[in-house]
Amino acid sequence: MKIRIIINQDIVTRPILAEAILETGIPLNIAQAHFDSTAGEIVADIKDTEYKMIKQALVSRGAEVRKLDTPINWDEDECVECGACVSVCPTKVFSMDKEWNLAVDTTKCIQCGTCIEMCPHDALSLDV
Repeated sequence: MKIRIIINQDIVTRPILAEAILETGIPLNIAQAHFDSTAGEIVADIKDTEYKMIKQALVSRGAEVRKLDTPINWDEDECVECGACVSVCPTKVFSMDKEWNLAVDTTKCIQCGTCIEMCPHDALSLDV
């Protein structure tokens, strides 16, 4: 399961992620992270059975945790299979198959929205 961990400005300098991992013993596979002086956001993979425990540990330290269970929506009728989404997707949700048709693996989606911005036909959307 993919989760998004949002760390606001008040706690961005505290090691809450490390503390939660040490407390729970739950390893996180970090797929994407962005931090600056105002906030932090992490997308991580965890086992489904570990969600409640890691969420509780992070929320108790002031973070916000959301399941990323709504992957990208692909409107096949609107899509012209131009491939603009292929090169910009950081997790390789999009690829071209042997016949040069667009292939979409929504299980890899981290809901970053980069592909939506690049799609010239508005064939991609997120329900977040």
